Amino acid sequence: MNNLDQKMNFKQLIEKNRSYRRFFQEHEIEKQSLIELVELARLSPSAKNIQPLKFFLSNSQENNEKIFSCLKWAGYITDWDGPEEDEKPSAYIVILGDLNILNTIKWDDSIAAHSILLGAVEKGLGGCMIASINKEKLKSLISFPENMEPLIVVAIGKPKEEVVIDSVKDGDVKYWRDENQVHHVPKRSLDELILNY
Repeated sequence: MNNLDQKMNFKQLIEKNRSYRRFFQEHEIEKQSLIELVELARLSPSAKNIQPLKFFLSNSQENNEKIFSCLKWAGYITDWDGPEEDEKPSAYIVILGDLNILNTIKWDDSIAAHSILLGAVEKGLGGCMIASINKEKLKSLISFPENMEPLIVVAIGKPKEEVVIDSVKDGDVKYWRDENQVHHVPKRSLDELILNY
């Protein structure tokens, strides 16, 4: 059996790529690993191949705390303010739009974030793409060039929580946590999604 046989197949990679929000904070992530994840984003499709994205990498406690303070973590879990100390991400990749290249970016950032997260799973990590950002605060804490607009923050770490996929019941798509803190994510069935199933 070669190394490729031992790797996850693509469906397994997708299934394991959940939105993780609690991590083993002490697990260090080297800057080189973050660079390798941005390489995946760089190689991903870009609308009209304009490539308007830039990336800010953070794996230091100082910058991680600044970024963390600007994020909202789980809209459906209203009684939770985000990861506690010792459960925060070890690293972040801030995806920014270069307004000198394009002033309205519609989906490049999401494509890039998805590629980054798939790459993180392949490395035995996990993460969460976060678009609920206090952008003005983030720009005041980290000196991005004026033409750079934060679009999505990708939190990355070694997942500390279990995330499972459930079936949607009674049309309710809200994710939730059970009494054991297992995170449940309802997904619609194929026969609901495919019109001519």
